[in-house]
Amino acid sequence: MATTIHLAPHFFTEKEKTLIEHGKLRVSAFRYESGVCALRIENTLGQVIALPFQGQQIWSAEMRGRNLTMKSTFPEPRVSTIYLHNYGAFLVHCGATAMGGPSRDDTHPLHGELPHAPYSKAYLIAGQDQQGQYIALGGEYQHTIAFSFNYRAEPLFKIYAESSLFEISMKITNLRASEMELMYMAHVNFRPVDYGRLVYSAPPANVHVSKGALVPKNKPEYLKFLDELAIHPEKHHVLEPGLPLDPEIVLSIDYKTDADGWAHSLHIHPDGAADYVRHQPAQLDKGVRWIARTSDEDSLGLVLPATAEAQGYLAEKAKGHIKIIPPGGEWKCELVAGAVSPRESELIQTIIERILAG
Repeated sequence: MATTIHLAPHFFTEKEKTLIEHGKLRVSAFRYESGVCALRIENTLGQVIALPFQGQQIWSAEMRGRNLTMKSTFPEPRVSTIYLHNYGAFLVHCGATAMGGPSRDDTHPLHGELPHAPYSKAYLIAGQDQQGQYIALGGEYQHTIAFSFNYRAEPLFKIYAESSLFEISMKITNLRASEMELMYMAHVNFRPVDYGRLVYSAPPANVHVSKGALVPKNKPEYLKFLDELAIHPEKHHVLEPGLPLDPEIVLSIDYKTDADGWAHSLHIHPDGAADYVRHQPAQLDKGVRWIARTSDEDSLGLVLPATAEAQGYLAEKAKGHIKIIPPGGEWKCELVAGAVSPRESELIQTIIERILAG
């Protein structure tokens, strides 16, 4: 049994107000000074702040006493439809008509229209299942361009009362009577930790350097490091402070899975706790890793599960990486992301070891 609460912008004021108390879960609504509507969702282990009407972004996540969210120059979200004008969220949905960094000949915006899509419908679900009590945030955004696209995006973000992991899904429904081209990426941005270790279910041979959008031509040390990564990807497995990760490195990873079809990625902190992403390559077959450690931005895209690499529509179409949704059809993906304890991290490492040994 679940209860759905439909949200409206007038619920959100400068004074934070409680909307729901559901067992050990609590949701309150407020409006940033910038005018962006926000939800604070709290459980026994921390909180997330979500933007229900602006891309359904998860702006920030704090779990197990630490901030999971990347460092950026934006102290709060801003009203914008331009990707880099409101930047720094923990989770951003990217796509769906195009995704990645546009080439000189591409016409799409950076990472498509979904990151800051204006959702006309947003709702909360309070319920309980076999994993316990939960609160879920969902919504609907319809993207319609005459003679071109007409689709409905329906994300869902679920947080349980006593878990520091989040269930994330996206469903895209093609509303046209013709085929729809699809690109999608779940852009999950953790805050990296010095000497953190990257452990994941792919051998080094399955890791490939991908050209990012910010490759500088005047940094020989950085360019040399990219060349070394192409031969020895393991050189980035420990986030030592001296690694040349400014402005960014982008990798493409072909994951191996467990018996249930899940791929696993860990960012293990020196104290044994870890950041974690679990995804299904049957749905999101391209694992993009993005790391940016500058004086102003500090972010680890441990894995950005995606339908394509991040080089823009024309490049990915040439590679055959564009998905097709049939007329009236739908496409869906699921993943899990968040924080785990040292004991949970050890158990996941064992799963990864078994996958790689198999």
